[in-house]
Amino acid sequence: MLPKVAIVGRPNVGKSTLFNRIIGSRLSITDDSPGVTRDRIYSKATWMMKDFFLIDTGGIELSDAPFLTEIKAQAEIAMDEADVIIFVVDCRSGVTDDDTYIAKILYKTKKPVILAVNKVDDQKFKDNIYEFYALGFDEPIATSSSHGVGVGNLLDKVIELLPQSTSNEKDDAIKFCMIGRPNVGKSSLTNALLNDNRVIVSPISGTTRDTIDTRFKSNGKEYVVIDTAGLRKRGKIYENIEKYSVIRSVDAIGRSDVVLLVLDASTGIIDQDTHVGQYIEEFRRPCIIVVNKWDLIDKDSKTMKKWEEDIRSTYKYLDYAPIVFLSALENKRVHTLFPAIDMAYEAYHRRISTAVLNDVISDSVLMFPPSEFNGGKLKIYYSSQVGVEPPTFALFVNEPKYLHFSYYRYLENQIRKNFDFYATPIKIELRKRD
Repeated sequence: MLPKVAIVGRPNVGKSTLFNRIIGSRLSITDDSPGVTRDRIYSKATWMMKDFFLIDTGGIELSDAPFLTEIKAQAEIAMDEADVIIFVVDCRSGVTDDDTYIAKILYKTKKPVILAVNKVDDQKFKDNIYEFYALGFDEPIATSSSHGVGVGNLLDKVIELLPQSTSNEKDDAIKFCMIGRPNVGKSSLTNALLNDNRVIVSPISGTTRDTIDTRFKSNGKEYVVIDTAGLRKRGKIYENIEKYSVIRSVDAIGRSDVVLLVLDASTGIIDQDTHVGQYIEEFRRPCIIVVNKWDLIDKDSKTMKKWEEDIRSTYKYLDYAPIVFLSALENKRVHTLFPAIDMAYEAYHRRISTAVLNDVISDSVLMFPPSEFNGGKLKIYYSSQVGVEPPTFALFVNEPKYLHFSYYRYLENQIRKNFDFYATPIKIELRKRD
């Protein structure tokens, strides 16, 4: 499970600019108008070879601005999820009542807080940072998120404060998680696999409020099934399930060997289903797409084929994922999941001998030579598997830029077909031979 870092502060202090700077892309919307970011936004970040999840939040303030209650609730949830909190303030405005209000919220979290005094774009503003000692945190760090000044120092401090992994023991159990939007039947499917009412099952969205790990044995093998949270409630404030049921699924994906993406046959595929699927691709985990509640729909000879076409159209980036149709409630076809999970796990850890791999690549090139692209034609001199989880292959070539994406997919499909990489993504790296 990756540690999490939340960025909080009042509106228009540069939180989203800092977020984009750290992750290296413009994922979060930035604007001079306060209150542009309302939702929590998550992305994986890396610093000094340490991965963590970064959370951008909407601005917290005392005024009666639109959506203020919802924004504050989202920020509080982010703080609750976070291992470290970056509190962003504006050096040009000085300490405001909103800053003091947020500081009081942060004291109660008892989490490590790094005070980032932002918008120090000019040396003349640097002395302004001393005013912020009044907020009661450790030494402030001067930053300019728009220019990148001080961001390295900030991230060094983040890495210093992140929790260190203490477990070096290898767990041989196969870990798999159920992810999907609330009320698709994840808990019912978990119970069916366990043959036990281990988790609460209810037609009300949001019954499962945290991930639940259950260790069990089946056919002599040890497994851990992770049932993920859906809707989370905080007092009388309810998260919008179409946007905010992601973070626990993300945690579960990060510590799973295999992911079951559960869809609801009775409602069809909706936007939240696609959002969750994108995290599977990001983590490069084996995936099995499970269409649950298959008993609840009227079917004919073309229904299953139509569903398969819709799934492949929606999840083009998960084209390697097999599709299983079942009913957890009636325990129909649930037994087909264990062989699929086992094969996916084995493929995820599979190693191919260098000699056999080179034979396959050579035959593939002879059968379908690469075309000229970017001013040259690709030549592959040698290939080798360089990693697992996922299986990763290095191709030593004359010039990587000569590889067209369509030829990359061709080689990927040839490797997958010849070595049966069932349900798992594979990765090809091009390396220029000196």
